[in-house]
Amino acid sequence: MGAEAGARQPRVPGRFWARNAGGAGACSQPGRAAERRRALSAGSVGRLGNGRKLGRSSGGRMLSPERLSLPGPEYLAQRHVLTYMEDAVSQLLENREDISQYGIARFFTEYFNSVRQGTHILFREFSFVQATPHNRASFLRTFWRCFRTVGKNGDLLTAQEYHCLLQLLCPDFPMELTQKAARIVLMDDAMDCLMSFSDFLFAFQIQFYYSEFLESVAAIYQDLLAGKNPNTVIVPTSSSGQHRQRQPPNDCSPLDGVEASLFYQCLESLCDRSKYSCPPSALVKEMLSSAQRLTFYGFLMALAKDQGINRALGALPDKGDLFLDPAMDQELEKLVARVSGISISGPTSSSGDAASLPVRNSPRINSPWKPLHHRRKMDAESEGSNEETDSSEN
Repeated sequence: MGAEAGARQPRVPGRFWARNAGGAGACSQPGRAAERRRALSAGSVGRLGNGRKLGRSSGGRMLSPERLSLPGPEYLAQRHVLTYMEDAVSQLLENREDISQYGIARFFTEYFNSVRQGTHILFREFSFVQATPHNRASFLRTFWRCFRTVGKNGDLLTAQEYHCLLQLLCPDFPMELTQKAARIVLMDDAMDCLMSFSDFLFAFQIQFYYSEFLESVAAIYQDLLAGKNPNTVIVPTSSSGQHRQRQPPNDCSPLDGVEASLFYQCLESLCDRSKYSCPPSALVKEMLSSAQRLTFYGFLMALAKDQGINRALGALPDKGDLFLDPAMDQELEKLVARVSGISISGPTSSSGDAASLPVRNSPRINSPWKPLHHRRKMDAESEGSNEETDSSEN
């Protein structure tokens, strides 16, 4: 009976049958799923049942070793996958009328391609732009690519003018972050002073990407200036539970700063327990090794100028390559060629007929789905204006 029952099983794809029928005997390819699970849980590099090697994606790219070593929930949390899934579903529901024309699968494909390319943060609200480290790095890279010609031309701008550029990419970007970045460069409250693009960009990178870390560093610095050591030890006694400082209080002027070695010990402890992004402690230690004392803004300026920390963050190129972007230069040259071609051919036409103009194929730019809602509003307004024009003509 068992053999006959097995023979009557419908011939369906093994993946579907394993998912829907259930049971070890129902799977048309027994052992493949179990083999895959054992290999993934062990984190080893072997061969799966379909002949593909573990450790490579279907496109041939090597997978990160931590993807195979970390448990699934921990890896998803580390990469903020749920954040992007929630945002994708939210946009899907908000723009379901537009998305229904070409399908949900295509929407998710284009959404996560946009996340991978870093264009998903364009014109989004600040709460989303700062939501994940990848979003912050993508915003920094986009700001650099869009406005690097400011530095290439040697223009100097004020903090307010740089803030206007930031708001072109993120309309509700807070002025406070721009001012904090400017103070790293200017070392004072003179917000109307001019700054070069490179100085502001690297200072802004540190302030924006490590904003939570810098807030904790500022509190540590103030404690050290006041003669308190943030690393305290609770010494239990029979009479009271007073805190005993590891180091005696230091009487020093704010202009002199704090002791660099003690400051680094506090930073190292902060990086070990912080859940936010922190610069690599080894690079910070190397940066502070030659200093005896330092001020808070001196520390921030050192972070902004350190190319090792810039490379570890991975959003911007080295300072020497800051104005080099061959891919963007090619796109700009193509755009200029199209515009110049239209301007040259326009006056030579004998009539004003639009059909005589050359056809211009605008490059398709990957953009986030958020602006779809605004485009829909604009379309409705334009349709209304056309109706008014038609009625006035009649």
